[in-house]
Amino acid sequence: MESTRIDKWLWAARFFKTRSLATEAVNHGHVLMGQQALKPSKEVRVGDVLTVWQANISHEVVVQGISEQRGPAPVAQQLYTETPESLAQRAQAAEHRRLNPEPAHTLEHGRPTKRDRRALEKTWGDR
Repeated sequence: MESTRIDKWLWAARFFKTRSLATEAVNHGHVLMGQQALKPSKEVRVGDVLTVWQANISHEVVVQGISEQRGPAPVAQQLYTETPESLAQRAQAAEHRRLNPEPAHTLEHGRPTKRDRRALEKTWGDR
């Protein structure tokens, strides 16, 4: 097999859990080949360089093998290799997220309840 559809390959390489999620990602422009958006029917071949965005994290991979069947993870990882630049960029982004956490993630209980709001208003009224 020389080529296959990009959505089938992304599903087989375990970038997405279902083929419909892979198709949706391609349609939304989260998968690029040479900085160009693709259609789900685009054929992918060995040697193609793809940029796959997942949860604001970019993976730049080189296609090493073609498969239309989803297999075990070790087999799926042999279908591609990630570029060293991409690995370094992801490591740098992870370190940045570790050192600069999102302030909203530090909230323990989320938004105050009506009861909490009333308790706060009581303390404000005592001024």
